Amino acid sequence: MSELFQPLTLRGITIRNRIALSPMCMYSCEAEDGLPTTWHLQHLASRAAGGCGLVMTEATAIDPSGVISPQDLGIYTDEHVTRLKQITKTLHSLGATSAIQLAHAGRKSGTYRPWSETRGYIENWPLPRNSSSQIPFSEKSPTPSELTKSEIQTLIQQFTDATRRADEAGFQIVELHSAHGYLLHQFLSPLSNQRTDDYGGTFENRTRFHHELFEAVRPALPDHKPLMMRISATDWVDGGWTIEDSIKLCQSLKPLGLDLVDCSTGGTVPNAKIPVGPGYQVQFAEAIRTQANIPTGAVGSITNAHQAEAIIAGGRADMVFIGREMLRNPYWANDAAIVLGEQPQRPPQYAWPLN
Repeated sequence: MSELFQPLTLRGITIRNRIALSPMCMYSCEAEDGLPTTWHLQHLASRAAGGCGLVMTEATAIDPSGVISPQDLGIYTDEHVTRLKQITKTLHSLGATSAIQLAHAGRKSGTYRPWSETRGYIENWPLPRNSSSQIPFSEKSPTPSELTKSEIQTLIQQFTDATRRADEAGFQIVELHSAHGYLLHQFLSPLSNQRTDDYGGTFENRTRFHHELFEAVRPALPDHKPLMMRISATDWVDGGWTIEDSIKLCQSLKPLGLDLVDCSTGGTVPNAKIPVGPGYQVQFAEAIRTQANIPTGAVGSITNAHQAEAIIAGGRADMVFIGREMLRNPYWANDAAIVLGEQPQRPPQYAWPLN
């Protein structure tokens, strides 16, 4: 019996298998208003029809200033809720668990989308670029403004409001994006946070934003719905955020309602030397799972069924998050089931002629 295709229960939500669609930006909101389009619906629904257990949206901005690109998905108005409900209803009808990643890009906001003729940061960006400190991402990046304590509290309220909207839209799981050098990660790393107040300096101060955020967001979500967090478990740079820091952070957030840690790495600085290869980040999911005693998700160059099965069966993580491989093949989960001798979890429209 495959461990990859055993259900996983977090709080009151049971996911049909251990396979998750990793959150990946689509840069496809047509009117630069953060509203999902038919592209978002078909992209997410096809993975649900393909047998994926947990289907998660891309990084979804809690405020217009928090987008990576002007075409990013958002959840800062009631109209977003109405549109997103169509997606969650579709995902549930296909047997998948719905999840949303709430995000703010911080100093990385306001860039052209990747396939645009012009690349990099948008000049004369009309919205603020804020961060933990006035430190640009690179020599070619704009210098952000340092957030005031009052602005930090406003952000916490925006995350809380977005969490309530996510619940209203029908999402069963909420994930906070604290990875890849975006705003929450910018507070954690000493490379991007050089504040001298209560939110900078010591580990306790650099993680204060996260503790206050969890204290506000967790009560905004019904008790039966899990709260997850994606982290960069290491910056891969001397003097940066480390796996030891990540373990300590997760230990402290677990009593505040953290249910699963989605373990990625990097993104704080452009020059990190990252040893990319098959499953290169699984070690961090395993370390946090073991030492912080909390469920984890593994991500990063996980491409085939036997590799994913070994991660789950070996107790290295509780879920695998599949990104690029799921772009190549939206039916990756059902194909993996066949390889591992399990029954594919197809919708009846597909199952009757194929199973």
